Formats: sequence, structure tokens, C-alpha cells
Amino acid sequence: MSIYKIEAGTAQHLGNRPQQNDRAVLYTAPKAPGYVMAVLADGMGSGGTAPEQVLHTSKQLFDDYRAGDTANLARVQELLRSIALETHEVLAMNPLGTSGEPQTTLVLLVLTPQGQAVWAYVGDSRLYRFSGTQCGERSSDAAYVEHLVNVDRLPPEAAKKHRSARLLANVLGNRQKAPFVTLGVYEGLQPGDAFLLCSDGLWQYFTETELAAVVARGTPRQASEMLINKAIERAKGQGDNCSMAIVKLVAPPKEAPAYTVQKMGKAV
Repeated sequence: MSIYKIEAGTAQHLGNRPQQNDRAVLYTAPKAPGYVMAVLADGMGSGGTAPEQVLHTSKQLFDDYRAGDTANLARVQELLRSIALETHEVLAMNPLGTSGEPQTTLVLLVLTPQGQAVWAYVGDSRLYRFSGTQCGERSSDAAYVEHLVNVDRLPPEAAKKHRSARLLANVLGNRQKAPFVTLGVYEGLQPGDAFLLCSDGLWQYFTETELAAVVARGTPRQASEMLINKAIERAKGQGDNCSMAIVKLVAPPKEAPAYTVQKMGKAV
């Protein structure tokens, strides 16, 4: 079982946009004690419609998830993939609105009681894994670009421009292309490890080193307040929606030392 306790929180800021299109939330699984899920979605098109669908599907499938005595990482990965694909299917069936197709990025993270982390992502919202003040890894679109080259047979230069090509955009709800879901696993979590899920309204203003340091040195609330304030400052009035979920693993409090109390001349 895990040798840490979890400190977690979510935070959002509107930035300089007319509405909030991001969503960030934390869930526990009623049928899988000790499992925790963090969800982040950055919507486009029909505002918050697509991110709200991410939250709804994530909660519905996570609520139904049953875990055995030990974590089955393949099953957890399949759960996250199912959340992404089911959300995409629902969004693709929605009628077109005046603001276009409801689309969204997606980042999912699940922690198990056995000290394991499993994640999935679609699009340019990011997941960072920190070990103390060091960035162990972060999500990227490298796997998707490789998929476009090796499977779709696109020239490498064309594949690298997928973000600016509507047909190639890797998001949930794109009627012209199914989402490419990238999965990741990390085992052996320890106190001092942390995760950050965030939209591009945050990560574009920071280096990995800066993010790791801020998350390591404060509580999730302190870190999120500092990051949002600095993002607003660096955006110089041009900031996007800024959203994040922070999950930190900290050492549990030590047990109080054994002691006796002297009363009426006797130890009790």
C-alpha cells in the first residue's frame, strides 16, 4: 500500500477571455477505494460544452470502475482510453452550433493505492511528473506526430504542423479524425513526487524547472495561486483561460511518541 498521503487541488482563472472554457476536477472511485482521478479539459468551439462532457463521462466510468486486490494497470489504461473515446463519440454526434464543433483537449491521471500512476492525454494540454524539484517527464505530441508519419503516411514536416491543420487536429470532437490517445505509466511513487495537469493558458509561460520548483515548495493552493498570478503578469493582457490540477504526495505525519502522564503520583 502507499506510504504517502495525497494533497491535491484545482484552480482556474479566466485570463483575458470572455468565458471560461477549461475544466479541472478531482474524483475518488466509490467502488475502488484508494483510487484518485484528476481530470483537465480545455474546450474550443462551443465553449464549455465539450469539457463538461469530459467531466460527465469521466465521473460516470470512474464511478463504475471496480478494482481488485492489486491494481491492474492494463485495465486502468483501458478505462482512460474508454473515457476519451466515449467522450469523442458523444461530441461527434452533437449538432453543429453557431460557434462550430464542440471540441476539447483531455488529460487524465489515476493514482492507485499501490503507488502507481496511469495517465492519458489528447491534444496540447499537458501533464508533468515531478520528483522533488526535478521534472521527471511531461506529455508531448511526439507520439502523435510519429503516428501521422508511420500510420497516416504524412511527410514529417506536414505532420509537425498538425496543430494548424483542422483535419489533423488531435482533439476530442473532431469529426474529421479520431483522437489519438497517448498513455503513460509510472510505478514506485514516493513522498516528494507530484503531478501537474494544465492547459496551455498556463504552461506556455513557464519552464519545466520553474513549474517543478513552485509545486515542490508549496501546498497545491499556494502553488496554484503563485502560478496563476505569474501567468497573468507574463501574459501582459493577452492571457488565455488558465487552469490546473495539482496532486502532491507527501509523507504521512509521524506517530506521536509514546509517553506517560503523571497524575496523583501514579503513571497512567
